[in-house]
Order: sequence, then C-alpha cells, then structure tokens
Amino acid sequence: MSVIEHIQSKLGDLDAWLIPHEDAFLGEYLPAANERLAFVTGFTGSAGIALVTKERLHIWVDGRYTVQVQSQVPAGTQVHHLHETPIGDFFAELPQGSRVGFDSFCVSARQLRLWREGAPGVAFVHGHNLVDACWPERPALPSAKGFALSDKLTGKSCQQKRQELAKTIAKKADVALIAQPDSLAWLTNLRGADIPCMPVMLMRGLLSASGHLKLFVDIARLPADAELGSDVEVFAPEMLGAELAALKGQKVLVDEGLTSAFLVEELNMAGATVVLGTDPALIPKAAKNAVEIDAMRETHLRDGAAVSQFLCWLDGIVAKGERPDEAALAEQLESYRKAQADYLEPSFDTISAAGANAALPHYNFRNGTPAKLPKDGLYLVDSGGQYRLGTTDVTRTVAIGEVSAEQKHLYTLVLKGHIGLGRARFVKGTCGHQLDYLARAPLWAEGYDYDHGTGHGVGQCLSVHEGPQRIGKAANNYPILPGMVFSNEPGFYRVGAFGIRIENLVTVEKAEAPGDREVMCFENLTYIPIDKRLVDKSLLSDTELGWFNDYHAKVLAKIGPRLEGESRQWLEAACAPL
Repeated sequence: MSVIEHIQSKLGDLDAWLIPHEDAFLGEYLPAANERLAFVTGFTGSAGIALVTKERLHIWVDGRYTVQVQSQVPAGTQVHHLHETPIGDFFAELPQGSRVGFDSFCVSARQLRLWREGAPGVAFVHGHNLVDACWPERPALPSAKGFALSDKLTGKSCQQKRQELAKTIAKKADVALIAQPDSLAWLTNLRGADIPCMPVMLMRGLLSASGHLKLFVDIARLPADAELGSDVEVFAPEMLGAELAALKGQKVLVDEGLTSAFLVEELNMAGATVVLGTDPALIPKAAKNAVEIDAMRETHLRDGAAVSQFLCWLDGIVAKGERPDEAALAEQLESYRKAQADYLEPSFDTISAAGANAALPHYNFRNGTPAKLPKDGLYLVDSGGQYRLGTTDVTRTVAIGEVSAEQKHLYTLVLKGHIGLGRARFVKGTCGHQLDYLARAPLWAEGYDYDHGTGHGVGQCLSVHEGPQRIGKAANNYPILPGMVFSNEPGFYRVGAFGIRIENLVTVEKAEAPGDREVMCFENLTYIPIDKRLVDKSLLSDTELGWFNDYHAKVLAKIGPRLEGESRQWLEAACAPL
C-alpha cells in the first residue's frame, strides 16, 4: 500500500486530508522529521500544499516549481498553480458539508481564517497528523544543544531586548505569544542547528509587558554560556498548552500570519482576549544595530574571499578545458567557505546552474542529473553562508567560453538595474515596492522582465529570507529603516536557453541631504567581482560606469588583503577598471 493509499484508508468520515509544506513552526526550512509534503508526494520544493482526497492526490506549487513537480509526484496527481488557482478556490467549490482534516499546528491562524471565510460550507477538522501515522521510519526530531552569541556580536543582551519589546507589548496587551524560532533566537541571543540552513532552535515564548519571558525549550539543550538575564523561566515545550490556558482574562498579542491556528484556538478556548498585531521582535530584528551591521560586514568580507577564490578556480579549470558538473562546482564553492573562520553551513541550497538550467530561478541540481558546464555560455551560481557573525547571499553569472552579443546585452541591462537600485536615495517612510521600478526599468524599456522579487530581507546568523521588508512589485507597507539588510537581485531568464542574475546584499544607511526630510541610501555588504567580460560598456552611462569601477576598486581594497598568490592576481585582473 502506498503512503497516499494509507492516508486514504484512514480518512474515515473526512473527505480529504490537508498536507502543507509548513510544520508546526510554519517555517520555510524544515528538519527532516517534518518534511511531510516531500514524504507523501515526492515533491521537494520549499513551497507547496497537497490535498489527499478519496479519489486522488492534488498538489499546489508556485511558478518556480511547475517543471520540477511534474517529475516528482506520482502519476495521476492533479497539479495546480499556488497563486493562479489557489487551494482556497478549490475549497470554495467543494460540496456543502465537506469535511477537510488537517493538523492545525501546521497552518497559520490567518490562513485558516481566510479559508473558512472563503468556504463557509466546508468544515475544517483538526486531528492527529495522519502523515505521521503512516511514517514508521520518520527521522528523530532535533535534540542537539544550542550555542550563544555574545553581546559583542549582537549589540544588546537578552535582558535589554526584553525590556525594549515589553514597552511595545504594553501599548496593546498584557503578554505576547512569540511563535517564530528566529524571533526567539534574536531575542535570547541563542542559536542552534534544528533546521537546515537556518541556525535556530525550535522554541516558542511568552513575553509579558513587564519583560518576563517564559521560554519553551528543553532546558538541557541550552548552552552553559547562555545569558538570558533575570526574569526568565524555561519550560518544557509540552507545557505551552497549560501556560496558554492560564492566560484567561488577559490580552494576548498574536501575529496571526506567523502563529499556528492551534495555538490561537487554545487561547480562545482559555478565555484570553486575542489582540492581533505584529510580532514585537519582527522590526527590531530586521532593523539591525551598529554592532550587528559591523558583524555582518566582517561576515561578507570572509564570504567575499571564499567566493572570489572559487571564481578564480572556476576561470582556471575552464581555461584548461575542464567542464565539471553543477554538483562538483557547488561542492568546490562550499570547500572555500568551510575554510573561513566561524562558518557554520550554507544559508540555502546552492543554485548551481549551467546553461539552460539557469533559466529556472530556483533550480536545484539535486532534483535530477547535474549538468556539466557548457563549452560556451553562462553559469549562474546563487549561494550563501551562515557564519556565527552573520548570513550571506550572493549571485554571480559567469562567462564560460564564448558568449553571444545578445547575452552581453541582456546581462548589461540587468547590471544597469542592479546599479540603479544600489544607487537609490529615498526619504524616510519609503517602502520596498516604491523602489522596485529602479531595478526593472532598463529591462522594461526593452520589453523584458523577471518574475521574482527584487529584494528580500536577510537576518544576522538567522534566516536568509527575513521579513517583513521586501522589494518587489507587490505592495509591502513596512517602511525601510536604517539597519535593514536587503538583497539587490534583478535578473533575466530565457526558458530553455540561459539565465542571468546579479545579487549583492546591501544595508540601509542614513545619507546627507540639504533638504528638511531624512534621506536614506544603500551600502553594499557584498564585495565580490561582477564579471566584466559580460558587460557591454557602450550601454553604460558615465555614472553607471563610475559606479562599476568604484565598486571594483572597493572589492580589491577590501578582499585583496585576504587573498594571496594566484587568487590575489586573479582578483587584481577581475577588478581592473572597465
């Protein structure tokens, strides 16, 4: 009996069972024990949702995975587009009285509310997870001890952060339920290894308006040098339910988009008043202090040395006529990062994409047979590292052999957009969607575009996809603040042929301006050569050319002292003025 048939046999009076990609912490990255969607369907992407009905398997994925999903799911699976034909529409078309079973730990309170509003005739029934019941060899949940970051890297102690957040909470509620592990990691200055590519421990917390913190994590997992300060209690994770029940009559601040529906239902059943709002750690975590930014700067210099060594090595083997495959290239890049001090792990699965594979923005060579470098064409590598000091994310597109005039032309348009956003100056209160045009304008002028966001937030030794800040077409109403870190990553993709992306991380700084409004700008954190062999100089304005050459002068000045021998010589040539 297949897993799907096993689930169907357990439906009973249910019409379907829901399997989100998310686990009880609603994260993008999951421990192996919680990869339920992959276990049932075979689909290994980072976003999706499945529904097992009595007749068949349905799965919803976004545009990044429409090709991948077809090769991974069982024959007969009905594939839907996550955004064009969302699962909420499917629920709305179910017969009146349909019963959909689900584990409400794995669905956010906001998502469940929207489904119920859109399909009032459907009963969403919480129950013990049917997937776990069909998974006898399920991996063990993480249990390793975490580690602490000192104030020298975080700038503030746990006690200072708690007192600052308490003032925010007191304006709205008596206590806040903080459900996201990265928010608790930032608040406590604790990190861990529970989730691949994201150094956190899976924990939740209740922070009161007085600054008292109840932390739900196995106390044996806390490092000996953890400095949580006074007024912190540590509870076993299974005690969370009892502590929520004890909040009867109190106002509890909840971010419904980041909190499991189960936990919000528990608060409602306990008689607490649920106050919807923003996770109080979200903005302070995103708007990093000067100490955190300095740590991020050092992180990127180490990472810049590692990636520059890789690019030097890559040019060398291509010159020898060698054409390794995408997996070997990713492994070689990882080896240079591993040699850097305080390196922990990748910040996401490396996108090592040769030729036509680079036309898939979120390509993963692990989902098939890794391709070899082409004799002539482009190689795109999007990668990042987690260091104790910070998190990196960089994309470089590299010329392999001969490249066409059209590829150079399109690469230069992408570069112009990257420079346009990188040079932006904007007044206080500006939001990310208001800057997105700057990165797309050169492409739009010629009728081109790309179908992903231009910039996402990045944490400090935390999530490489950190909210709430974002630069993209969709409205994002969180104002850009000093200390926020963004990616700057316009691109171009020709399906079946090639892909181009140029990505740096930048931080937000205050800028000098003569007017009466506060002005901000972006400062590069990433210092790695951009392949000038792909640049059509005639398309660059004097200002853009000046930016390009000034950037490479800074790369040489900052990264050069960290390299020697052949790598140093390569860097000098790569950074020579265009």
